[in-house]
Amino acid sequence: MLEKDVSTLLGFRESIRVVDATLRDGGLCNDHHFKDEFVRALYQTNIKAGVDYMELGYKGSKELFSKEKYGKWKFTDDEDVLDVIGENQGTGLKLAVMADVGRCDYKNDIRPRSESPIDMIRVATYINQMPAALHMIEDAKNKGYEVSCNIMAISAAQEADVKVALSMLGQSPVDVVYIVDSFGALYPEQINRIADIYLDAAGKYGKDIGMHAHNNQQLAFANTLEACGDGADYLDATYGGLGRGAGNCSMENLLGILRNPKYQFYPVLKFVEEYVLPLKKEGVLWGYDLQYLMTGIFNQHPRTAIAFTKEGRTDYTEYYKELMIID
Repeated sequence: MLEKDVSTLLGFRESIRVVDATLRDGGLCNDHHFKDEFVRALYQTNIKAGVDYMELGYKGSKELFSKEKYGKWKFTDDEDVLDVIGENQGTGLKLAVMADVGRCDYKNDIRPRSESPIDMIRVATYINQMPAALHMIEDAKNKGYEVSCNIMAISAAQEADVKVALSMLGQSPVDVVYIVDSFGALYPEQINRIADIYLDAAGKYGKDIGMHAHNNQQLAFANTLEACGDGADYLDATYGGLGRGAGNCSMENLLGILRNPKYQFYPVLKFVEEYVLPLKKEGVLWGYDLQYLMTGIFNQHPRTAIAFTKEGRTDYTEYYKELMIID
């Protein structure tokens, strides 16, 4: 192995930021019904593990989503944050929420930063929603927040459209732009090429790049590592890989390879053992399986695979035919 390769493996990049998306992405598995004890323990674990950001949940619209169906982290009201974890002063951990374009009342539900315990607003958008996303970014920035933009389903987008979107974002006040493999369809070689496009725009406009990966083809960690090696600094992960469908890059994998001494592996292991594994025993469903593999291979949204899982189906060949639209 070349000396520079050894240096890369043994050293660390100070600019890397680890973002815990367990509560938000994991909430898609149980309609955000997490016990307060779980949330407090996750918060304390993130502090002990040296994680940089904790994404609490969504800023969902109370007009679109029922508070009877969904738990509090679908809406992430400031009062609930303060009640469950407190003001988060002097911990080194920053708090984030996700605001989906078209699914939130951001003008009213996102207060000025000076009145909120939240540090970052993560705007999630599809490319065709970019004008609305830009308004949300401006609003959040004017209120004093750090702001990221997650361009979802990038594997289904045209490269020319991606470049236009990146140019638009580059001219906005957004701080971080995310590569998001929503369908778990991408391979490391593709991440390398996509990262080059993102980083070219980031360098031009002075932005940071992030990576959010799904594990449909068991490549979430590999793709996150690839993006990191290419220059992405903001890396999303979840404890036990907890997340929609096949789940996400696991925090265990990510902190296991990052060499910055501020990151601690043992608290992660302890939380997975004491809190994540019991979720599986309670019947919360997530993680790699053949149905998710197939939607990843075919570059499709996993909604049909999620339904397949909930129905307890194991007729994988029939499901394959359904995806292929074979009569």
